[in-house]
Amino acid sequence: MGYHHLALAARDMKAIHAFYEGVMGFELVKVEVGPAPEGGWAKHFFYRMEDDSKFIAFWEMHDIPGTEGFETSLSKAAGVPDHINHISFDVKDRADLDRRRQQWLDAGLDVLEIDHNWCHSVYTKDPNGNFVEFCLTTGSFTKEDRETALAALTAEKPDFSKPPANVQFHKPKAA
Repeated sequence: MGYHHLALAARDMKAIHAFYEGVMGFELVKVEVGPAPEGGWAKHFFYRMEDDSKFIAFWEMHDIPGTEGFETSLSKAAGVPDHINHISFDVKDRADLDRRRQQWLDAGLDVLEIDHNWCHSVYTKDPNGNFVEFCLTTGSFTKEDRETALAALTAEKPDFSKPPANVQFHKPKAA
């Protein structure tokens, strides 16, 4: 079972739209506009990621009590480092991962690339300040992987995982 959509609050929908449709390549397909139960009203924008069962959605709030000055970064709102709460999207193969990294660089964004030994990821930040990731699973999972994961649930001092095989920081080319 996958999820249908992830919904996040946005402060600047024009920037969100430019990023998620213009850079990420997701298509804006629907908006719901209506009153909020607390008062005020909102627009709820849906971007199709792959097909009509997978979306990312954003709320643009208007005059809703208590939403003045809200934080759009999931990690900042939770008081944790930026990389902790992030949004990860899958890719079909290495060529797709490379294409996604390049589209971010072409859009002038910094990109972090990590080979985690079992998956390969590229990361950047969206206009809300959230880390977004494209990730390709490159390994398989063994019985020992599951046993290690189960043991870590109760271990007070688990062994550290093997460090990433490679970490690279990519800067966009200067114009």
